[in-house]
Amino acid sequence: MSDQQRDQQSQQRQTGFAALKEHVLANKLETTQWVSRVLTIYFALGYVLPFLYGNSVNAYYKVLMANAATSAIRLHQRLPPFKLSRDYLQQTMLEDSFHYLLFSLIFLYVYPMLAIILPVVLFSVLHSTSYSLTLLDTLGQNSWWGARLLISVVEFQTRNILRFAAFCEIIIMPLTVLLVFLGKAGIMTPLVYYQFLVMRYSSRRNPYTRNVFYELRLVADNFANGLGTPPVVRKALHASIGFISRLAPPTPVPPQQQQQQQQ
Repeated sequence: MSDQQRDQQSQQRQTGFAALKEHVLANKLETTQWVSRVLTIYFALGYVLPFLYGNSVNAYYKVLMANAATSAIRLHQRLPPFKLSRDYLQQTMLEDSFHYLLFSLIFLYVYPMLAIILPVVLFSVLHSTSYSLTLLDTLGQNSWWGARLLISVVEFQTRNILRFAAFCEIIIMPLTVLLVFLGKAGIMTPLVYYQFLVMRYSSRRNPYTRNVFYELRLVADNFANGLGTPPVVRKALHASIGFISRLAPPTPVPPQQQQQQQQ
């Protein structure tokens, strides 16, 4: 009986790997995205822990290049066939994948800093784990239970990961201005990054940047209006809040709400 059980288990493993191969061949773009996201995480670890890769600066820029590849593939999936028109360009700029393709291009020639690649790594972790579960399922429900446990932890923390990524996107804006004064970035970097931040604020599919902006404004308002806040600090905070609010684009209206307003 033990020999028969071993034969059955070996057949199940062969079937599992055969199913995995079939899935990979049938979903080449999705698998390529998964590989590029895993490489993004690996290069990020190589930047933080140089002994994993050797050259930390080289690893840093490969994080951005791997993310650009992921975003380009995802953008290709999301968009219809190319048309040289204004509507097509507007539709392209609304896609989150275009936002992060632009993000990678902005910082390819900027001085390496960990804070800059944090949003990229967080999104790679989030999306790669969800597809990793799909790949594990093709191998069998009981395969790689340790990896499944890590995936469940990431999925449980999805909301916090998205909020922290949005917070990083916001913090990078003043950081780019500081890098210009330090001679570590070009003068166009904060201007182009501001356009990136506007697109993230107006994102149709990811409201977290918009929500975190609102939460930060509430925190600043509460601190400014506190009894122990010096008048000079209160005035400066109110001026800063007003200035940032004027820079914010109009809040996008959901399609359902637009239809209700038209009716």
